[in-house]
Amino acid sequence: MIESELTLADVQAAQKLIEGVVRHTPVIGLRPLTELVGGPVRLKCENLQRAGSFKIRGAYTRLSRLSEAEKKAGVVAASAGNHAQGVALAAQMLGVSATVFMPEGATLAKVSATRGYGAEVKFHGHTLGDAIEEAQKFCAEAGRPFIHPYDHVDICAGQGTVGLEILEQYPEVRTVVVCTGGGGLLAGIATAVKGLRPDVKVIGVQAAGAAAYPASLAAHHPVRLDHMRTMADGIAVPTPGEIPFNIVDRLVDDIRTVSEESLSRAILLMLERSKLIVEPAGAAAAAAILDAPEAFEPPVVAVLSGGNIDPLVLLRVIRHGLSAAERYLSIRLHISDTPGSLANLLTLIGSYGANVVDLEHLRTHPQLDVDEVEVALQLETRGPTHKADVLAMLAQAGYHPRP
Repeated sequence: MIESELTLADVQAAQKLIEGVVRHTPVIGLRPLTELVGGPVRLKCENLQRAGSFKIRGAYTRLSRLSEAEKKAGVVAASAGNHAQGVALAAQMLGVSATVFMPEGATLAKVSATRGYGAEVKFHGHTLGDAIEEAQKFCAEAGRPFIHPYDHVDICAGQGTVGLEILEQYPEVRTVVVCTGGGGLLAGIATAVKGLRPDVKVIGVQAAGAAAYPASLAAHHPVRLDHMRTMADGIAVPTPGEIPFNIVDRLVDDIRTVSEESLSRAILLMLERSKLIVEPAGAAAAAAILDAPEAFEPPVVAVLSGGNIDPLVLLRVIRHGLSAAERYLSIRLHISDTPGSLANLLTLIGSYGANVVDLEHLRTHPQLDVDEVEVALQLETRGPTHKADVLAMLAQAGYHPRP
């Protein structure tokens, strides 16, 4: 096999290799997305996989194929979190020591979980690219094998087993939507799906603030991003891998991008309607469907690639998601500084079904009359229509709300 080549047979061999090691994660329906698309939409729940993401598939495949000498030396990896946990768990299962380089600022939950599987964690740089470069230097000096997060045929083959499972679990599928960073998962799934069902479309999704593939595909070679900004750390990769890029260029039907607001909305939707905790990178496929449902031919399967989200990040994302869905309303208004005025305002708001999340009084301001106070309110509403109704009700009652 040529180094950069990946075949359906390779993915099928990886599936046999990891049988009994990984979970066959469920494929479940989600009505809101189905209604938007106008046909069935299913979620492939790799957020329920061992170590919280699909990464154990590729990591175990790669590590199990190392020579005995390589295993004895111990392995080195670089990751923003999910590959780190996959490698750490695979190494623990195979009795191999592991050192993982992570960017500064990697989420505490992912760092803690990686150490919990027995790996040594080292921090370097601010991006995954920085961590990879440092890890590769370390490998050259220490003579230890580097377990790349996406740019290796064994990694891509292991990740491609997700595609085989999708076809087995939901053979009616017409479109598979996959989050994309370096491209290992997308390349593996595309190889599996197109190898068995060339009629099925495979679409990759990147965070708009870390979208290296569109420019790279236009240039016909991997292009490095100078700057990235996204909360989806799991797919914040500055340069596509050489091996997955060639596969994506040849087999993938489209690459789409999604905003931070769309990622937040998708996380909130998964949490509320499917009771699933999904990290920002893992929600990218669902976010793309929310953004442009007409772009996906049903039946659709969206891969939820991971669920390893820091609880504090989740709290912020929920608030951001509520705001993106127009379920937060922040207003300021003046009321009389007399007993009962605030109670009357809150009673009126409650009668229209809005929930007060936060409230602040301001008594000293040049624009206030002597007998007035300013009230800053943050309200939770049921959506855009309800939000407009609440504003209209307040205006009609003479409160003159403003942002």
